[in-house]
Amino acid sequence: MEPFEYNAHASRVIFGAGTLGRLPDEVARIGAARVLLLGGRSDRAAELLGPLVVARFEQVAMHTPVEVTEQALALVREHDVDCLVSIGGGSSTGLGKALAARTGLPQIAVPTTYAGSEMTPVVGETSDGEKTTRSDPALVPRTVVYDVELTLGLPVELSVTSGLNAMAHAVEALYSPQANPAVDNFAQDALARLARSLPVIAERPDDLDARADALTGAWLAGICLGTVGMGLHHKLCHVLGGSFGMPHSPTHAVMLPHVMAYNAAAAPDAMRRIASALGATDAPAAVFDLAARLGAPTSLEELGMSSGDLPRAASLATAQPYPNPRALTPEGVLSVLEGAWRGDRPSTAGRPDIGWLTDEVVASFAGAASPRTAQLLGDLVRRLHGFVADNDLTEDEWQAAIDFLTRTGQLCSPTRQEFVLLSDTLGISSAVDLLTNSRSPETTPSAVLGPFYVEGPPAVPAGTNLAEGLPGVPLRADVRIVDLDGRPVPDAVVDVWQSNQDGFYDVQLPELEGPVLRARLRSDADGRLWFRSILPSEYPIPDDGPVGQMLRATGRHPYRAPHLHFMISAPGFRRLITQLFVAGGPYLDSDAVFGVKDDLIVEFPAAADGTRTVEFTFRIAPQGDHHG
Repeated sequence: MEPFEYNAHASRVIFGAGTLGRLPDEVARIGAARVLLLGGRSDRAAELLGPLVVARFEQVAMHTPVEVTEQALALVREHDVDCLVSIGGGSSTGLGKALAARTGLPQIAVPTTYAGSEMTPVVGETSDGEKTTRSDPALVPRTVVYDVELTLGLPVELSVTSGLNAMAHAVEALYSPQANPAVDNFAQDALARLARSLPVIAERPDDLDARADALTGAWLAGICLGTVGMGLHHKLCHVLGGSFGMPHSPTHAVMLPHVMAYNAAAAPDAMRRIASALGATDAPAAVFDLAARLGAPTSLEELGMSSGDLPRAASLATAQPYPNPRALTPEGVLSVLEGAWRGDRPSTAGRPDIGWLTDEVVASFAGAASPRTAQLLGDLVRRLHGFVADNDLTEDEWQAAIDFLTRTGQLCSPTRQEFVLLSDTLGISSAVDLLTNSRSPETTPSAVLGPFYVEGPPAVPAGTNLAEGLPGVPLRADVRIVDLDGRPVPDAVVDVWQSNQDGFYDVQLPELEGPVLRARLRSDADGRLWFRSILPSEYPIPDDGPVGQMLRATGRHPYRAPHLHFMISAPGFRRLITQLFVAGGPYLDSDAVFGVKDDLIVEFPAAADGTRTVEFTFRIAPQGDHHG
């Protein structure tokens, strides 16, 4: 068990396209009427706010120099300002925080880059050639308005370095002493979003979806930075910016992979998480390669840093160090700075680098007619190559995997789908089901199709006994189909299928003639239908093939909890595939295909004559409805 503390810094967040239009309402929401507008890209905001703007200050500067803050503070006092609205990158947000620290005024931040500082209680200020930071929950902006459209004009070069700056927040959060499960998940999601969106932005700067993905990643990374402490990376960037005038986001882009390589041995779990998020094997090298591929600077020399200043920078960074997973010494930090000054490609792997091979394979998909195809194949290759490298896979192990998949395919037939079983038992079918069908919480939850559905079951009238002549506990099922408003859905096509008393489906029993325990019914004008059958039993999935071999090798059982299958279709509605599980039945907590959902566990009470009954109302969503 890893103990942790979690302290959140709450801001109201508004995210979308065109959300700048809500700025006047947000000013009114905090009861303000005299706004100081901060930032050089604020004309549209000034138009929207109209007479609420009593003063504007456009001379924001990197690293928040104290003398600039004093100039803006004079405007606050002169115009009796009661609200600060900052529009721009981290410099604008930082100035707003510096003013808030001195006045207690509320701030509304409108970020136009991927800096992330709008989500933190930290401000860094520069005075007399030294940058210092302060942290206070009162510095967190009251509201943050993310308008993706405002990032469309962000130049590609700045988009890339700003995005790498955001990645640095997520990286350091993963090995911070205050790391916790929530921040870990935010950090990994942020890294994955930024790693996949920045290359798209570099190629198509006006791609709104990629911009939204990057801005979401920056928001998550900002939450990370605001929730946990900073380490060597941020300390070095503060020193290089505050004492040597290095540009903010380009410095982050240069320093990040080198600091990661320095800390890698002391933070192996964090490096594995980062590599996984990037679909890579060597996290520091992957970040360096991403920066280089996107045209970001890769050395301090090209940013104008003098090699003669490196010893002083190392001394300043270790005089009052931030907490860091690896102990800091002037000599060790100097080696980091020297590598960054030269632009060396850092690597922590003790085995041959396959990153070049991965890049070549991914690049080969660039000519795909569908961008989605290229994206999916590229991501798959990066993850598979990462798996191979992370586990140092041998040729014999890979050949065994190929043999396993070959045998899986050879067992597939019209009556047996071993690949579906493999997908089910690895939880992939349920994962895809959740992502695809769990965005309308008002509908009945979906469930996996399973390997035993057969197209075109026999159509039967309501009241038919699907188990005529078969042994088992008698069952009556009364079903109703309604829309999200509870109105009946007439003439819905409902396919039903289940196993027999011994746990077998008809397709598994070659001696049977024709379909058994499966049928197609239609709902009446009131959305109702009913049928008779037998109580479903728990049963083992077929375990005489490769999937069963895998289950035995991992100590897992092959059993599914008892259930009835339903597939419901109606014109104008999304198809629903689901299952009803018998409450109190075995294996509900260890279903072999991870298909049980609490809302689908239903009572099957016994009637006076011993017949079990089940009543259930299925709620289906209109076509195209994906809210949630």
